[in-house]
Formats: sequence, structure tokens, C-alpha cells
Amino acid sequence: MKTPKRLQPLVDDGLIDEVISRLMSGKEADVFVVRCGAHIRCAKVYKDAAQRSFKKAAQYNEGRKVRSGREARALEKRSNYGRQQQEKIWQNAEVDALSNLAAAGVRVPETFGCVDGVLLMELVTDGEGDVAPRLGDVLMSPEQAIEDHALMMHYVKLMLCAGIIHGDLSEFNVLVDDYGPVVIDLPQAVNAAANNSAQAMFARDVNNMRRYYGGFAPELLQTQYAKEMWALFKEGELTPNSTLSGEFEDDGNNADVGSILDEINAAMEEEFERRERIRDADEGA
Repeated sequence: MKTPKRLQPLVDDGLIDEVISRLMSGKEADVFVVRCGAHIRCAKVYKDAAQRSFKKAAQYNEGRKVRSGREARALEKRSNYGRQQQEKIWQNAEVDALSNLAAAGVRVPETFGCVDGVLLMELVTDGEGDVAPRLGDVLMSPEQAIEDHALMMHYVKLMLCAGIIHGDLSEFNVLVDDYGPVVIDLPQAVNAAANNSAQAMFARDVNNMRRYYGGFAPELLQTQYAKEMWALFKEGELTPNSTLSGEFEDDGNNADVGSILDEINAAMEEEFERRERIRDADEGA
């Protein structure tokens, strides 16, 4: 195919030898299958803020570190330089999250560098070498759903122990290869300790996984992993080796009405966005 304009500099620099095909076009980025020497990889081309339609981006940016006072002032004034720095922060958040999560033991695509708003990554494939399907396109037995859900809860636990919340985890942001689920798409990753919406986002992520896998194994719908993990995290007692039960008893004397309302609103918003994604996928098919 003809080399897209955003990928031409990487071709000129020898980082990409050939652009094979467009893998997908999303609201935040376009992804292409490329050849880098003897390896087939994917190139994620981030869209500019003016084109990107990720909702409530400011909410996700809360708590992210800014390297200098000049950058902080530019971001506050929303100058051209500030907008450029905001784009870098958004893109680097995914690179940093993927690197940190891989080190923590979470299955994520391997990265090979981010240049001029283009992230080169591992292309996750199935046993036949084809692009791995999204979780939302996979059917499974109740037994497989229970097994994969347990693995996803383990990954979510490792993410939270690393201080990271995906922020947009759903069946659309997980791939499935022959070894199980692979977590993808993390530009909106949230700092668990520095974002005021962290708990609500975490609950939404975990409950999205519960809802999806629960469609194949209904007994999962009764689990309370989000509340269990967050309570341990809040007390500083969550570790990668913590054994989880999926059970949690609320203390009615200390009910946090605000957090409950946040969870309800987040769930409603996620369902709306989920239906939008399904419609967009159907229109693109």
C-alpha cells in the first residue's frame, strides 16, 4: 500500500521497511501492519488532539507528571508549545505504561520506540500468524471464561500494585492469542494514587471484565473484585502475591455515597461508549 504521510519519516530513517496494510482506524489512533527488517510489527499513529475524540481527556491527565515549570506553565496557558507538550504527555503515557506493566508481569505488546507520534509495537498474532482477535469477538465455554477472568483479575491486580489503572479496559481493549488475554491501548492510563477519579475508573475497568466474562459464566457476575482490591490497595495491603476471593462485605456505617454515585455514572457512561464502539465497528465492517 502507499506509505501514509505520518509513517514516511520512519521509512526514510530505516525504522520501517514496508507498510503492509491498515489494521484499524480508531478515534484516538490509526494502526498499520508494517515490516521492520525480518519482523512484522504494528505502527500506532496517534491522532492530534483536534482529531482525537477521547472523552474527558483532562480527567485522565490529572496526576501525570510534568518535567519542568516551563512545561507546566505552557500547559496551563494552552499555548502552542503547551499543546505540543500535552500531546507528548498523552503519547508517552502509553509507552511508559506498557514498559512498566511488562516489568510487572502483565501481558502487553512489546514496544520498540515512539517517534514523532508513531509507536512501534509487537503485532500480537494467533497460532497461525494472523492478527489476534479482540476479546469482544471471541466465544468461549464457561470453564474458559472463568479461567481467563481469573487471569485478567491477576493482571489488574499487578497493574494496581504498579500504581496504574488502565482507565478504558473493556472487551475492545484486550486481544486474545493462543496463550490468553493481552492488554492493549493505554494512552489514557491513570495514576492510581494521584487521580481523584482513580477509584471510579478502576471499578469500571474491573466490572467491565466481570460483565463480559459473566456473559459466558453467570456466576462471575456476583464477584466483587473491584471493591476487594481497592480496599486492600487503600490500606497499603495489596501485593502481587495477594490471594483474592472475589468477595467483599460493605461496611454500611461508612458508606461513601459520592463514590457509589461515581460508580453508577461511570457504568452508565461506559455502557453508552460501548454501544458507540459496537456501532462504529459495525459501520466499519
